[in-house]
Amino acid sequence: MAILSALAISPQSEACTNLIAGKKATADGSVMVTYAADSHNLYGMLTHTPAAKHQKGAMRKVYEWDTNKYLGEIPQASETYNVVGNINEHQLAIGESTWGGRHELADTTGQAIIDYGSLIQIALERCKSAREAVKLMGDLVNEYGYASEGESFSIADKDEVWVMEMIGKGAEKGAVWIAVRIPDEAISGHANEPRIRQVNWKDKKNVMHSKDVISFARERGYFSGKDEDFSFADAYAEHDPATRRGCDARVWSYFRRFAPDTEKYYDWCAGKSEEPMPLYVIPEKKVSLQEMQWRMRDHFENTPFDMTQDVGAGPNKVPYRWRPMEYEVDGKKYCMERAIATQQTGWSFVSQSRDWLPDPVGGVLWFGTDDTNTSVYMPFYCGMTEIPSQLDKGDINTFDMDSNFWMNNWVANQAYNRYDLMIPDIRRVQSALEEKYRGSRDQKEKELRAIVESGDMVAYRDAVNKEGKEIAAEATDAYRQLAQYLFVKFMDGNMKKTDEKGDFRYTEDGIPVYPSFPGYDKKYYQNIVKETGDHFLIPAK
Repeated sequence: MAILSALAISPQSEACTNLIAGKKATADGSVMVTYAADSHNLYGMLTHTPAAKHQKGAMRKVYEWDTNKYLGEIPQASETYNVVGNINEHQLAIGESTWGGRHELADTTGQAIIDYGSLIQIALERCKSAREAVKLMGDLVNEYGYASEGESFSIADKDEVWVMEMIGKGAEKGAVWIAVRIPDEAISGHANEPRIRQVNWKDKKNVMHSKDVISFARERGYFSGKDEDFSFADAYAEHDPATRRGCDARVWSYFRRFAPDTEKYYDWCAGKSEEPMPLYVIPEKKVSLQEMQWRMRDHFENTPFDMTQDVGAGPNKVPYRWRPMEYEVDGKKYCMERAIATQQTGWSFVSQSRDWLPDPVGGVLWFGTDDTNTSVYMPFYCGMTEIPSQLDKGDINTFDMDSNFWMNNWVANQAYNRYDLMIPDIRRVQSALEEKYRGSRDQKEKELRAIVESGDMVAYRDAVNKEGKEIAAEATDAYRQLAQYLFVKFMDGNMKKTDEKGDFRYTEDGIPVYPSFPGYDKKYYQNIVKETGDHFLIPAK
């Protein structure tokens, strides 16, 4: 059956990536989930919904997450929790990636009022645990209908993490779905491909699903085998070489960094094998917070898909390719690589949920705007109640010098032209900020824990709000200065000379030292000659 291609799905949710690590798979024992919200029209901002009590009979309006279109309303819960971005005050964090799936399963009832983004937000507002969120999300779409495409969710709390996959039922109300608990010692991920295949249906503790997840597939002709052979991923979507390479390859690149045995799944991603990559693997080494942040900056380095090495990288080793992702030459179709780090990211995060700390201290959202490769991950606690102005609402068409998103874009878009020359300067600033923020957590969390355990939650909120504003301002100011520095240093194709600290050099007489001319690599010149022959040849004397 035809499917909605993973490369042609809804505009706002297009091509997101989630990486996952259970608490026994991480260096510090935290449960970690990452999420990159990738869309060519998405502004990078941090949202906040305050905790609240609601009167009996109150209704909650539902607006489609991507378009802000009003969908309807549902009864409001008596109590809702504080939500900062994609984490709530109980350390529950949720991410997603869209995979589209069978087009005939998109809602045609006209009555569905719960889209994937609202499903996440409502679960964060109402649930304390991942298990509770899975059940609520299933109940919500069953009662109110599902208004989105095929979707995978990462749902984590301080004890466990689940992957949930869902798709609508076309002319029938609701959705079919399945959820699997990722073992504590495992890592997992999803990137616009459904990943749940055979499961142990008797394992009620670690597998949850809609009652008709198999029977509906049988009715529609998607599956005809034995129940134990049922694969949600294969029944409700198809996996051609293009989607594997553009989607599963991102998860494979994460797996191989910690579980070398998964190198073999390169063949699955490259369309050379029909052996699927597993939903999760056990890593040989534990994943640190810093490593998880850097995995979000992956361009397939040191793999056959390495975007800095093929001809498309040009003379400056640029690991980015402009859309469209597929092209045709002489009747054959070809693709551009799609890595985790991509230019169209609006915002991303790495969440930490930690069971040895009080909830207001244990839940941290390391949040960044724009391209994960060049942005700075800033720590914001799940009990924060005020969004820094640099991360507040904005517009994709309105440049703002005080916006963290726009300053990150200013830096990144300069680097897209001369990547290998500019990235060392970006890394110098980026790494210094992130090392400072990570290095200060132990002392800061010791202070916050003491405040929380004293019962003074007003003082706690004042402290996390104050630090959040300071960090957002510092990171934004640093990137504004960095953007200006890059412009000056690389003006007119030259490269100004600097000292070991990065400061511009001057002569003894106070004149700027003459710049250098980096030119191009040897391969670039060889390609010119190959393409033009003797057109540029200087005749021998």
